[in-house]
Amino acid sequence: MSEPQPVVVLIEDEPQIRRLLRTVLPEQGFALHEADTGKQGLVEVAVRKADVVVLDLGLPDMDGVEVVRRLREWTQVPVIILSARAQEQDKIAALDAGADDYVTKPFGIGELLARLRVALRHAATGASGEQTFQAGNLKMDLAARRVELDGREVHLTPMEYRLLAVLVRNAGKVLTHRQLLKEVWGPAFVEHAHYLRIYMAQLRRKLEADPTQPRLLLTEPGVGYRLAG
Repeated sequence: MSEPQPVVVLIEDEPQIRRLLRTVLPEQGFALHEADTGKQGLVEVAVRKADVVVLDLGLPDMDGVEVVRRLREWTQVPVIILSARAQEQDKIAALDAGADDYVTKPFGIGELLARLRVALRHAATGASGEQTFQAGNLKMDLAARRVELDGREVHLTPMEYRLLAVLVRNAGKVLTHRQLLKEVWGPAFVEHAHYLRIYMAQLRRKLEADPTQPRLLLTEPGVGYRLAG
């Protein structure tokens, strides 16, 4: 019996983008459903039981950020923003509202497919409640609060561990500075971005082969950080 196809709901009003993805995604094993307005998209996500949503911000009836907010009232389905808006404040607004990732138009099909696979993998891991995470030579056991690199335990301070744990639980997802500061330090510290820079630098020194060229703890310039999923 074949595996069911992952269901993608595309909320996009540009006919050219819809035609492109209508051709590519089914060839790559995805079941695609489309909507050209935010209201229709919200219905499609519910009716089709979407596994992942690809969402434009510039919709004719409502802003995509509002669509994300409405989705987050009832579902944690992964949402990938696909938008021509490249300003940092647009990315931050969408991610703070609950989007998982952001791809800027014009985009490469290969990049979008990779982001879709990461989003699905992250959703599956979250649903299964797995307590261990492995990426390359890094292994983290959340239940045992143990971090290993090349099989050797790495000592982290409590705050370093908390930061890494949040990133691990959201592997592959872009987290804004505000999201990380709120999760790790609390709501009173959301403006203290320098804390993040200090602790991220410490984590990279302990976990990256070359801290100046990180492959695991990735920076999204002006927006936040992502743990490679």
